[in-house]
Amino acid sequence: MRGRLHWGLLALAALLCAAFALVAMIVWRHSPRRGLPYRDSFAAGRADEWRAFGGDWELIHGMMRNDSDERGAKLLAGSRYWRNYSVEADVYLLGDSGDAGLIIRSSDEEQGVNAYSGYYAGLRTGDNSLVLGRADHGWMETSRQVPVANGIRPFHWYHLKLLAYDCQIVAAMSAPGDAFHNSVSIDDTNCIRSGRIGLRSYSAGGIWRNVIVRTASRQDLLAMLKGTPVLSELTVPDPLQLESLNNPDTSEEQVNGLPGGTVRTIRSLRLRFLARPAVVTIRGVVVLTTPRLYVQDATGGVYVQNPPGQPLKLGDEVEVSGEAHSGEFSPMLKHATVRVLWERTPMPPLSVTAAEASTGKYDATFIEMRGVLNGWEHGPGNTLMLDLQDGPQSFRAVLNPGRSDSLLSRLKPDSVVRVRGICVVDPVLTGNLTPFVLLLRSNEDLNVISGPPWWSARHVFAIGVFVFLLSIGTFALYHRLENWRLLAIMSERARLAHEMHDTLAQSFAGIGFQLQAIRNRVPDGMPVISQQLQFASELVRHSHEEARRSLATLHSEELQSEDVLVALDQCARRMIEGSAVQVITLREGEVRGIPLRIADPLYRIGQEAIANAIRHANPATLTLRLSFRKNSVSLDIEDDGAGFVMGDGLHGFGIRGMRRRAQSISAVFNIRSRSGGGTQIRVDTPLPPRFGFAALPGFLWKITMEHRTNVRARANSRIYSR
Repeated sequence: MRGRLHWGLLALAALLCAAFALVAMIVWRHSPRRGLPYRDSFAAGRADEWRAFGGDWELIHGMMRNDSDERGAKLLAGSRYWRNYSVEADVYLLGDSGDAGLIIRSSDEEQGVNAYSGYYAGLRTGDNSLVLGRADHGWMETSRQVPVANGIRPFHWYHLKLLAYDCQIVAAMSAPGDAFHNSVSIDDTNCIRSGRIGLRSYSAGGIWRNVIVRTASRQDLLAMLKGTPVLSELTVPDPLQLESLNNPDTSEEQVNGLPGGTVRTIRSLRLRFLARPAVVTIRGVVVLTTPRLYVQDATGGVYVQNPPGQPLKLGDEVEVSGEAHSGEFSPMLKHATVRVLWERTPMPPLSVTAAEASTGKYDATFIEMRGVLNGWEHGPGNTLMLDLQDGPQSFRAVLNPGRSDSLLSRLKPDSVVRVRGICVVDPVLTGNLTPFVLLLRSNEDLNVISGPPWWSARHVFAIGVFVFLLSIGTFALYHRLENWRLLAIMSERARLAHEMHDTLAQSFAGIGFQLQAIRNRVPDGMPVISQQLQFASELVRHSHEEARRSLATLHSEELQSEDVLVALDQCARRMIEGSAVQVITLREGEVRGIPLRIADPLYRIGQEAIANAIRHANPATLTLRLSFRKNSVSLDIEDDGAGFVMGDGLHGFGIRGMRRRAQSISAVFNIRSRSGGGTQIRVDTPLPPRFGFAALPGFLWKITMEHRTNVRARANSRIYSR
């Protein structure tokens, strides 16, 4: 009882510890301070914790850049349980229409314009103002804009800070190194209490660096609110007004052309300027900015080499004037001058196959295709090189370093992927290993369509190992259950033996005593009755002896230690007690433990053989030998008694019982005897091998055959019993 109580207390303590650990983990995960303070790892080339919703986000020169002018493109990071904190960063706008800034307390994010719940502060070029508002899958802005004295100019750095404490949100901005001089705040009664941070742009690309998040106190809030008007009203702005602010009129007539003559199509450069370089002017859309600049129009694409001037972003409509050089498949512009005409939505890719792209027809063109991922490796500059296959055609895709490392957790060999990028047929990039490479712009240009086939060699091997280990465990459990069953049988035998001893054997003794008492009281003149009583007494005594023998057969105290030879030696010496028979015991080979399911039948066979030898052979010497070999054990019972002639029909009930017991353990049973030459009974039975990889197949085979033999033996015993 105390043992059960002890184990119960231990189980209760373990359960309480597990519950405490679970509660502590939940509290830790929901802590509003977990992960704070936070500083980005852009300078180290890491941004795996950031998740994109639209846009083309990439790490370039230690800064996060979005080249897309997609409306509402955002990049999120942090914990959704952050509550009172501030986020600040340096922001650089890549366009002269639109805005870019920071998000705070964000949740329920989706791809799309204002498709999240949270607060946003940004720098807007349309009305040169600091914008603060709330997005709740819609947009509500402060009732008035805060104009910036010197205006919001693209291609300039600004420092932006956004703080949230309880239901007060405050934003401030300045040029780097200056004190904050433009700020705005709102007091939102039904505010959003917690959420992540984010970077966001609307109709303009941008660059972010030095993103820092700190816990905020009331003192931090008051410090930012000094001289800042608190606005309690949020209004929904007119969409047409926002459209006019973010997309000022930049018609083609307002753009001055560049030197270089008539604007030409890119396809015409392939056909005309093959012999010598010439200065030309082309117009197109920027489809890639790094590591190379590619411009594409409706007729094709061109590589613009090392252009000076302002930063460009994807979707910019540009006019390029430069020296045209012919390439093997597409032209190249050197010493070029690039001017942005206006901004537009990035150009969609052309869907082609790898076989079509390998012809060079789509060189310098933005395309998309499907392929099977064969593997990946890191190339020069820590770029990620993907080896892909589309039918018989192999090709490579190159992804810039930075967020590309986060792809490795969801990329698996043999997956089917869709890739979008600039097709380049250039030996400098292909290394003459593949006919072309795709220059991917960001992680979002690679989508996994389906995972690798489940029936891979690795999975088949894992299944094989699992089935193998399961088989070993099953057979080990089977042996353990067999031992438990045998122990239960022996326990039941012992119980029956004690029950019979307390009832049947004692009854025989009582009957014998009463018969003897009656016989002693019979007068001398009644010889017939006296003789019958004597006969009855002898019959009772004989029956008592048989009952004792049966009880000894049912329950063996000597086999409790599972040492068969010692138990048989004790049994033999008890049987020959008082006689001149000599008992010799021999043990050969490396001694091993014999499982109880094997030891018990061996003991019963040896017990029957000893009893037969003593009862019928009248031997002078009885030899008991137990021989161990690598995976088997042999029991020999040999006497030098009278023996018998094999085949004389002397195989009685005892020998048949010994054969059945031998069959039950897959043992080989042999008898050798001759008249006057003694008898030898030999039982050779397999033992479970010591566990090892070389022995496991044989072990499984023997266990299977043993099971089949046991089934047959049980069937034969049922037939015999009938």
